[in-house]
Amino acid sequence: MQKMILTGMFAALSYVVFTFLQIKITLPGGDATSIHLGNAVCVLGALVLGGVWGGIGGAIGMTIGDLLDPVYIVYAPKTFILKFCIGLITGFIAHKIGKIDETSDKSHVFRWSVIAAIGGLLFNVIFDPLLGYFYKRIILGKAAAEVTLAWNIMSTSINAVLSVIVAVAVYMALRPALRKANLRV
Repeated sequence: MQKMILTGMFAALSYVVFTFLQIKITLPGGDATSIHLGNAVCVLGALVLGGVWGGIGGAIGMTIGDLLDPVYIVYAPKTFILKFCIGLITGFIAHKIGKIDETSDKSHVFRWSVIAAIGGLLFNVIFDPLLGYFYKRIILGKAAAEVTLAWNIMSTSINAVLSVIVAVAVYMALRPALRKANLRV
């Protein structure tokens, strides 16, 4: 029950951060991309809750953000899949490989949190523009898919770097309080 409640909190937080703290960049053909920290919340959720629950929280929140934005509404299915995968990959690396929930060694936790965040967001840097291109070109039939590809690669890369820094910094700051509250993180 506790994980479900925290997942809802991360969903709400990712929605708010993505929707209200973004810098939207208008692109040709009525499309847009943005600089935002929604992915940081998805990564933070995976570090705190594990890959599945963290991924679900980030995916739900950012998908709702897409559904409520007339420019992004058509990308909601792609967003759900990609953000869920960010959480799965980050959680897998952090908890299954790095075993950050089984140690008190701060340098070990920091190192594996960074590696996990980079792993999840590197996936996104590769697959968000790639899937976005094919989604726009094949499913939506947008002729401007090539023009927006470079912008999407740039914004996704900026988002990834910012998200690694923010997610790991917030996680390392929150971790002692979460452990004190008997949350196994």
